Amino acid sequence: MKAVTAGSAMVDIITIVADTDVERMTMHNATSSFLLLEQGRKIDAESITLHIGGGAVNAAVSMARLGADVGALIKIGKDLNGDRVMECLKQEGIASDLVSVTDGERTGTAVMISSHDRNATIFTQRGANGFLNNHDIPESAFEGAGLVYISSLSNRSADCFPELARRGAAAGALVATNPGIRQLTTRLEAFFETLPHVGLLALNRVEAAALVPGLFSRSEGLPAYTFSQSSNGKGDFPQLLRQGLSFGGFSIPLPTLLMSLMAFGPKYIVVTDGIRGSYMCDGMAIFYCPVLRVEPQGTAGAGDAFTSTLSVYLAEAEDPQHALPVAAINSSSVVQHIDTQSGLLKRDELERRATKMSGLLPVQTFPIVKVSS
Repeated sequence: MKAVTAGSAMVDIITIVADTDVERMTMHNATSSFLLLEQGRKIDAESITLHIGGGAVNAAVSMARLGADVGALIKIGKDLNGDRVMECLKQEGIASDLVSVTDGERTGTAVMISSHDRNATIFTQRGANGFLNNHDIPESAFEGAGLVYISSLSNRSADCFPELARRGAAAGALVATNPGIRQLTTRLEAFFETLPHVGLLALNRVEAAALVPGLFSRSEGLPAYTFSQSSNGKGDFPQLLRQGLSFGGFSIPLPTLLMSLMAFGPKYIVVTDGIRGSYMCDGMAIFYCPVLRVEPQGTAGAGDAFTSTLSVYLAEAEDPQHALPVAAINSSSVVQHIDTQSGLLKRDELERRATKMSGLLPVQTFPIVKVSS
């Protein structure tokens, strides 16, 4: 299968600091935590390493290892870090003919400081990632593609989202996107207008909640939906099904949120909830898949691994009962490494693990029921 990924390319500088050299403060009246570093002190790091990352490149590497013929539509600077990105694409067998190079901006760079539970604080200089434009998308960019994956787009590049989705859908590809919270909050109108061209919409819990006020503002009354008992009848209802989502004074049950979004056009919607698992809707049912509990070394790239893997399997018409667990397995493999790509699995290994771990990732199916008005 031919695939194209669009979005960011980054060089990640990852610093691991011993727990004893950095303090963490957690707010009692909020969900925020903070890392505290002593001002003016030189701290010995356990390691400082350089890696290639960025949403589009991470997804491209993931898809290439799964056997896709993939190219990356990205923008980099004419600099050493840009050369490093190009070398990564070459090593992974990723086509680079859609890469734009500019001497006006530097290649995107991130510095990650990771300690304690390995949930890194990330400093980013987005550089060239913020300057992708429609002129950087060749007419033949998506010709023959079965999958077009649009990761979050930075700054001005987010204006390309409608064109990327429209042209990907026109080429007959499954258009998958993981837009990110900044894109949703700054370009909400363009997001809703583009949904008819989207095949798979991937959101995390925070992003899904942020869409709730926008949905209510577009309708005097949303159709109400609920769910019936899981087809396998095992276990308690997962948290998001029990509690729904709330944002800005609005609350909504998960089935109503998903079906309201699907009315705009997507074929599939997936909502991830960190260690609490993921939920996918196909318009008839919600599929819930737990996560594998592993010892994390870094959480960056987990979302890219999950959504890119899910996209490949759905583009190949795989059943959600299989697509969700393999996506969870690939994501869990990534978090066992400090960088975003070392843990990405090749298909043979991914399928071997899926067979071995089938009992650990049972997918529950909750049929969706419309509530009579």
